[in-house]
Order: sequence, then C-alpha cells, then structure tokens
Amino acid sequence: MKAMLLAFLAVAVIAVGANTVLEQAGFSVQDRMAGPAVRLSH
Repeated sequence: MKAMLLAFLAVAVIAVGANTVLEQAGFSVQDRMAGPAVRLSH
C-alpha cells in the first residue's frame, strides 16, 4: 500500500513538472496547433 501511494505521488509530481517545463519551452497545445492566421490571447 505504501509503495502504491508513493507511486501515485511520483506520477503527480512528474505530470506537474512536465507541464511546467513544456509550457516554459513553448510546447503548449495552443503554441503547437496555432498557425500564423490564429490570434491567441495569453
């Protein structure tokens, strides 16, 4: 049970960290899918 809870915590930390890093690097869904004719308000 302890290992499963630790694994869930690790998954959550990795997911939040990956999201933060990818947002800072410009790999968000909006940045990747928008063409030059699309106006996005950040």
